[in-house]
Amino acid sequence: MTIASEGTSTFHDPLVGPEATGLPAGFFDRFMFNLHPPQGAAPSVIMGFGIYPLKDTVDGYVLVSTEHEQRNLRFASVLSATDRDGTGPFRFELIEPNAEWRLRLDPNEIGLEFDVTWRAETPPWFGTVSVSNDSATPTSFDHLFQPGRYAGTLTIDGVTQSVEGWCGQRDRSRGVRTMSGGQGLHIWYQAQFAEYSIGFLLVETRDHQRMLLEGAVMHASGLVDPITDVRHALTFDGHRDLVEGIVIVGTESGQSYRVNADARARGGYMAGAGYGGHHGTQLGIDHVESDRYPLDGSINPSTLDSALTDRLCAFTCDGQQGTGIFEFALTRSRSYSYVPSA
Repeated sequence: MTIASEGTSTFHDPLVGPEATGLPAGFFDRFMFNLHPPQGAAPSVIMGFGIYPLKDTVDGYVLVSTEHEQRNLRFASVLSATDRDGTGPFRFELIEPNAEWRLRLDPNEIGLEFDVTWRAETPPWFGTVSVSNDSATPTSFDHLFQPGRYAGTLTIDGVTQSVEGWCGQRDRSRGVRTMSGGQGLHIWYQAQFAEYSIGFLLVETRDHQRMLLEGAVMHASGLVDPITDVRHALTFDGHRDLVEGIVIVGTESGQSYRVNADARARGGYMAGAGYGGHHGTQLGIDHVESDRYPLDGSINPSTLDSALTDRLCAFTCDGQQGTGIFEFALTRSRSYSYVPSA
């Protein structure tokens, strides 16, 4: 495994255009944003969009988790039939690379609408990740994390509210990602505090060996401090759903952060976003579909076609309160049991 990372703000933020040629098989270019109140309470909104030039396909999703229900909206189209700024009811605009995006969702069947602007709070962390695996096509992709704040409005079932000052982290990835099989624990962690944000991706094998670690502590001062070590002690229920947990993060500068996460809020099940292997599938022009999950425990990582979950959490570190997304997944292999490393 090779990880080449950079702590600069020169990531090529626009999605690839029609001029891009010679792209490798399996190439994608996509983004994800999340949106939630600074207190870490519902609603939690997660949205994403991707293009797959060699398949002439685009697709995306918007999820909203309230206290009692997760609503899922998925959309797809033929890339050559779009203006490359969204599809279905979803549109986006990159206003300033690495600094400002506008995101809009028009009326649709899940009763959610928004017109919001995300603005960065810190420089991003980004790197190029190369992983050798059993696949005929090795993983090699550019990856970025960055925290920000929102302005604009959000409407649920006809009730509109301001999202001024709401929190949200974004993720950009571009390339070929084929990691499959052999994974035991997956974590994508975004804990946003007043002066800094902790962002990392950690993947462990089924025998608890580290396969991948990338990320940084991104400070409002402009410092991007790469993460060099992560230890964890997490509590999962009988359905492999996260309840709470501690992570201990070490950085290149020698700093250590011990962060507690309360993950008791339900929702954020990414199967509703098509993460069960459905992305990049050709579904024709202007395809839109939706469904809803009750958050009464009947839907969980063990019942869905993907265990991946982006849980809105309240975080605590050194007496400071934060909020953000704790993305997790445990393999369903019967040979695997979670083992804490802290």
